[in-house]
Amino acid sequence: MASIHPTAIVDPKAELADSVSVGPYAVIGPQVRVGEGTTIGAHCVIEGRTTIGRDNRIYQFNSIGAMPQDMSHAGEVTELVIGDRNTIREFCTFNTGTFKEQGVTRIGSDNWIMAYVHIAHDVQLGDRTVLANNATLAGHVHVGDWAVIGGLTGVHQFVHVGAHSMIGFQGHVAQDVAPFMTADGSPLGVRAVNLTGLKRRGFSDERQRAIRQMHKLIFRNSLTLEQAKVEIESLRGQGADEDIQTMKDFLAASTRGLVR
Repeated sequence: MASIHPTAIVDPKAELADSVSVGPYAVIGPQVRVGEGTTIGAHCVIEGRTTIGRDNRIYQFNSIGAMPQDMSHAGEVTELVIGDRNTIREFCTFNTGTFKEQGVTRIGSDNWIMAYVHIAHDVQLGDRTVLANNATLAGHVHVGDWAVIGGLTGVHQFVHVGAHSMIGFQGHVAQDVAPFMTADGSPLGVRAVNLTGLKRRGFSDERQRAIRQMHKLIFRNSLTLEQAKVEIESLRGQGADEDIQTMKDFLAASTRGLVR
């Protein structure tokens, strides 16, 4: 049986794995499912059609699975899906999706989500990201794997943040941030390749060299984006084809223009 504090309110229809722990005064609704090993702290409210995977650590005072803050939402049943091994610190708010996309807000696995983070409707958050205190993701934001978003940063709706990128403190993110890059300042601009992050993740010298070349083509060589795409394709065969494809796929999906 799950370990449920006597002051917690857990709907009988909720599905909690045997090794789940629920703290004092938590409230868990009827459409919630929680996987093995997850701990839910005191005073958390988990509602809506919310699925939470294994071994997540959810600290106290979180609101998870509330209906989207979208004035066009008419009460449709949508979802929030959270993966495995995430750390979710205090006072975070995660909303379910809308049918403007697939009706699902999705959070991957192994993410480190600090206090006061807001994840709005239809956000697609990858794996192994870091969202520092007070980072705010508006509706329909997509964040790639390993991305780092600095404290007090606001990300505009529909923006895409690429894999392995890093956004500095208090960023105002109104356009897409390309994979592998570091962006900061006001107005926000791409400053360099996120080499520290790439080295920590074991990127070879060949991969780092190709990514630095992509950085120059897109951000330093005064090329149009279409010209840069052609030049990026010519970098194949240097041991970084996967990274080149990641960049090309990101550029193809970009609709808000790039932070440059």
